[in-house]
Amino acid sequence: MADVVVIGAGLAGTECAWQLAERGVSVRLVEQKPSSRTPAQHSDQMAELVCSNSFRGAAVHNAVGLLKEEMRRAGSLVMEVGELHRVPAGGAFAVDRDQFSAEITRRIQAHSLIEVVNEVVDRIPEQRPVVIATGPLTAGGLADEIAGVVGVEHLAYYDAIAPIVSADSINFDRAFRASRYDKGGDAAYVNCPLDEAEYAAFVQALLDAEKVSPREFEKARYFEGCLPIEVLASRGRKTLSFGCMKPVGLTDPRTGRWPHAVVQLRQEDEAGTAFNMVGFQTRMKWPEQKRVFRMIPGLENAEFERLGSVHRNTFVDSPKVLDDDLALASRPGVYLAGQISGVEG
Repeated sequence: MADVVVIGAGLAGTECAWQLAERGVSVRLVEQKPSSRTPAQHSDQMAELVCSNSFRGAAVHNAVGLLKEEMRRAGSLVMEVGELHRVPAGGAFAVDRDQFSAEITRRIQAHSLIEVVNEVVDRIPEQRPVVIATGPLTAGGLADEIAGVVGVEHLAYYDAIAPIVSADSINFDRAFRASRYDKGGDAAYVNCPLDEAEYAAFVQALLDAEKVSPREFEKARYFEGCLPIEVLASRGRKTLSFGCMKPVGLTDPRTGRWPHAVVQLRQEDEAGTAFNMVGFQTRMKWPEQKRVFRMIPGLENAEFERLGSVHRNTFVDSPKVLDDDLALASRPGVYLAGQISGVEG
């Protein structure tokens, strides 16, 4: 029998399993894929990322960049593999999602002290210690039991995913490569410039488009750090031009000036075959996404490798239900790791 059970082979689960194993502790790592997936998952690999920029900023003068540097110095598997498969993204830390996940999977499966078991976990195992690292999409019997154990209602918000565009379908007669203020050296982003009339028409189309509505019993509370673009647009006509579509620091080579607004595309893989629409998380219906996003100059003939979607995220109220070591106060030896502990929500 393994010394520790870890449930969930995402970022937190694989890192936890690796750090324990590297210290001579045997681990039973339980992952539900490939028999079951969450709505945000598309592959059977471990440590699957929803977005190439899931790691966010790279600069050490901000909190997320400093945390990554601390992880590097602590010997983080996630950061080591992330560096190996990093792609240009200006001031952000972005990776080739497929190659990153494949390498994490290979290393975890090859470790002599990690036993990987593929099965769905519906209840908290009896063995102690156990680490629950099942992420914000924890559901089913396991989610129900956790809710019962903590004695409080789950907190939840809605998160959204941005579309991915095929590089071959981008029109570079309108789009241009550049990083904001040339930050980060290389021209890391593809930029689609809009004039004032194009921007106004685009915002109106966002507002008018058909959206996917929450079910009657669900309250659509969104995570402020990842709002659907149409929700942002509804807060004011200029909101996007001061947010994800701000043009500052980006000179359109066709005009020699900053555009009225810009849509930025970030490289999704090392080969540069696909680009993520930065900040364009959406709950528009799929046919509407194609229609509205093809209004963007440079994306008139865009082919989408992935369309945007919305999913429900779940996490616990950590200050009330977890001890200082992230164990459930009412269930010693049961630890929570990663987003389910509320580190993002």
